[in-house]
Amino acid sequence: MTRSHRNVEACMVRALASIGVAALGLFVAGCAKQQAAPAGRPPASVNVGKVTQKTMPVEVLAVGNVEAISTVSIRAQVGGEVQQVHFKEGDFVTKGQVLFTIDPRPYQAALAQAKATLARDKATDVYNRAQAQRYKTLFDQGVIPAEQVDSFKSAADAADAVVNADEAAVNTAELNLEYCTINSPLDGRTGTVMVKSGNLVKVADVPIVVINQVNPIYVNFTVPQQYWPDIKEHVDSGALHVQAVIPQDAGPPIDGTLTFIDNSVDASTGTIHLRGTFQNQRNRLWPGLYVNILLTLSQQPNATVVPSHAIITTQQGSYVYVVRPNNTVEQRTVVATRTIGDETVVDKGLKPGETIVTDGQINLIPGAPIDAKNRADEPAKVQ
Repeated sequence: MTRSHRNVEACMVRALASIGVAALGLFVAGCAKQQAAPAGRPPASVNVGKVTQKTMPVEVLAVGNVEAISTVSIRAQVGGEVQQVHFKEGDFVTKGQVLFTIDPRPYQAALAQAKATLARDKATDVYNRAQAQRYKTLFDQGVIPAEQVDSFKSAADAADAVVNADEAAVNTAELNLEYCTINSPLDGRTGTVMVKSGNLVKVADVPIVVINQVNPIYVNFTVPQQYWPDIKEHVDSGALHVQAVIPQDAGPPIDGTLTFIDNSVDASTGTIHLRGTFQNQRNRLWPGLYVNILLTLSQQPNATVVPSHAIITTQQGSYVYVVRPNNTVEQRTVVATRTIGDETVVDKGLKPGETIVTDGQINLIPGAPIDAKNRADEPAKVQ
């Protein structure tokens, strides 16, 4: 290596050393700034509230399906031509209201014929009974033998039987004539009418209309088997209260009562089938509709309650920020059991009277200072 090459190499080493010293100085300065930063953290602006203690209802939420309390398929009991339909599809009908009229003329003729046959056979019966009585008198006088008396008595008894059969035929004809007018068996809402005026109908053929009784009305739902002890305890002392909430319906919840508990637990799902009965004067509940059900089982006294939005839920669990006396916060794990409206019942982690952060938690870390925008006894506002 020549002397000139050694001089170039020495210059490069001195330059790299200078760069290293400068970089180290910048790194040390940066670390010093990072260590000093937390000391200047400003207080976070938050809303706070008090942990309260009060009586809270024990409620179960479920999804229910509305079912008509009674469904009747109307079928023709006599065959013939439909003369008139007395209602429109979808109409509300009352018990006894005329729905259909089937041509009654063939049945009127059959009734007239049955009555005529009855009148004829009654006349024959009267004659045969008189003959039997006359020959009975002659037998008592010793004029005729007993065989003749028995013969006329048998003829009279046979005529009585014929009259009874004719009376039954008249009753049948009258009944068939009544069947020509089809009345509603209940109050309810009609569905699609399957026949029109002029159509022929057969006896007990397909339904010509279906009527659903919708007031009152049922809602079927299921609850997990874990609630069975509470249900059993309180259903014996009185009817449990049920509320139905219709999705996308701005109206208030509909009140009802629990009227049916199935006699077994569904082994495949571990649930119990229940049914509530609801008055439905405004027809807000409709057969087949899915609704949200709220079943109130009991009241829990002295429950620890916090605003629902104060609780932060993560994969590791739920926690809240508790305000310390020095206006810094502590992260505390809690066990929440159920939420009712905008309040949550907490079983573990908090004591009544403690102050917690109800809004602004996103800006907090454990130990961070806070600046409360409201007093703890004021209702917290969600931002």
